[in-house]
Amino acid sequence: MNFYVASSFQNKEVVREVSFQLKKLGWHHTYDWTQNEQANSLEDLQKIGMLEKQAIADSNVVVVLLPGGKGSHIELGLAIAGQKKIFLFSPNLEAMNMETTSTFYQLPEVQICLGSIEELISTVIIKGTTK
Repeated sequence: MNFYVASSFQNKEVVREVSFQLKKLGWHHTYDWTQNEQANSLEDLQKIGMLEKQAIADSNVVVVLLPGGKGSHIELGLAIAGQKKIFLFSPNLEAMNMETTSTFYQLPEVQICLGSIEELISTVIIKGTTK
């Protein structure tokens, strides 16, 4: 199973943990953006953007970890448009709060996950492999 994890740089350790757990089960991480440093030029941004766009296209499952920045929300949009299985992790319940949620979090193809990282990974493993 191919997967991609979207989030903000502030969550890179959690992204690495989710990736580690899925890779232990034989899943393939299509692109690990946490290995990058902050981009210093528009050319760097373009190159990273192309890699991330392709990684989402190559994924069966996309996990989005909140809080996310503008990039992770664009990645969510790409996953929705690409009809990927999407798991949105909302540890602070922001996806369930009318003040902080997004219309797109509420789409039926977006599985909102609350609770712990362990519960998220379990849900991704179970529901990410079913039709």
